[in-house]
Amino acid sequence: MDGQSSKFARETPLLERGRDSSAPASSINGATAIDKPGPEVIGLKTTLRPLGEPLKSEESSGGLTRRLSHASVWALFIYAGGAALTFAAQLVIARLVGVVSYGIYTYAFAWITLLSYGSTLGFHVSVLRFVPAYEATNQFPMALGFIQFGFKASVAAAFLVAIVGALIVTGSPRNLDPELATSMLIGMATLPLITIYLAGAGIVRAFGGVVSSLLPERIVRDGLVLALLGLAAFLTPWHMDATIGMWTLLVSSAVAVFITGVNVRRLWPADLSSVQPAYALQDWWPSLLPITIMTFVDILMGRTGVMLLGWSGVIKGAGIFAVGSSMAMLLTLPRVAVSTAFGPAISRLFARKDSAALQALFGRATVLSFAGGAALALPLLVFTEPLLRAFGGEFASGVQITRLLVIGQLLVAATGPQQQLMIMTGHERAAAILMSVVATLNVLGCVVGIAMYGAVGAAIVTSAMMVIWSVAQAVYVHLRLGILPGSMWRLRMRADPR
Repeated sequence: MDGQSSKFARETPLLERGRDSSAPASSINGATAIDKPGPEVIGLKTTLRPLGEPLKSEESSGGLTRRLSHASVWALFIYAGGAALTFAAQLVIARLVGVVSYGIYTYAFAWITLLSYGSTLGFHVSVLRFVPAYEATNQFPMALGFIQFGFKASVAAAFLVAIVGALIVTGSPRNLDPELATSMLIGMATLPLITIYLAGAGIVRAFGGVVSSLLPERIVRDGLVLALLGLAAFLTPWHMDATIGMWTLLVSSAVAVFITGVNVRRLWPADLSSVQPAYALQDWWPSLLPITIMTFVDILMGRTGVMLLGWSGVIKGAGIFAVGSSMAMLLTLPRVAVSTAFGPAISRLFARKDSAALQALFGRATVLSFAGGAALALPLLVFTEPLLRAFGGEFASGVQITRLLVIGQLLVAATGPQQQLMIMTGHERAAAILMSVVATLNVLGCVVGIAMYGAVGAAIVTSAMMVIWSVAQAVYVHLRLGILPGSMWRLRMRADPR
């Protein structure tokens, strides 16, 4: 095994190993991988067992749960560390620039995040499905073709969106505040960089580098933002406002791109270096489109309140809402960490048609995500006001907003990682439709809520729509997959342990 291959093997996590390099080359297209999943789904080696034969101990639901727990803990460490740095960076920005400039910063950042994730065209997620599957069946030209096509399309889309966005900002008839206009222009320059490291991180993770894929965005970028802000505040005479925050984001994003590029080069498999790319656009687009929609809508759901408040001119309210939303989003960390390890296990059991084990695993994953969410929600609800005062006295008025958003996230955590379940079982189109409908209702509801109650109205609508979305997913999962929501399964198990 050469150096690159050995690195690839060392960084491949337990749940992503076992790929069958001797498998015959067969067609792995979007429809096959989604609608008719077989043992090759996401590149996991599986052996179909006769109906009724018990699982081997190493493949039992208990074994999967233990591996899920271990992998989730490692992912949670990285996500938690990144969240802590993000929280610290936001706190420092808020303290340095004040509530109005912080509102401008969060408004600009919300737009840039939405547009950069949308510009990935779903490549940073779909690469986790197609590349391992092609590798498992020795279709290395197809794997290389998908990487090249997806990456180039993402970068082209990002630059196009950035140019159009810059033209809109400079030609806006609304006479934008100079600080807001400058922040938006810096953000448009940052947009392609964010898209590039998101796409690169997807490639790194597809090559087995889970930790390497998370570090540039979760740790390096926000850690560098924090360091640069400190240097600017204490070593320069610059006036601290939203534009300084955006400049630090631009520089740190460029560093994240560089590190991601190094990781891609370091983990690049030798098998992809000696082949010519092959393309199957007709097979890729059916999967890319729903994932693109879900990526865009997912970001929109979390930032609708900030964007509409900023668009309405309620800049101060946008800043306060952004702080409350950031605190509530901490509750998603356990769910995201569980999902990181949960996806491969879902595909493996679904490929076997092992509904009982899939139900048990989903139930336990729900318990893990809800327990972690509850552990974070309690201190946030109790110490809401002191935490908000740390950002500055004016942010203390956001206590009600924060608590509403925290309660909404806690209720969502009780239903478990349902979106991941739907994607990995071939129901991503339905997931995209549900998300789009709820996101549309959320935008309309926030418009009405802001008109009636300001930022509090936006918080009420946002929390209500998150709960409605979770209930809609739970109903769909039960009707189409026969799987109960994790909390209901747990209650039934206690009532009837058989």
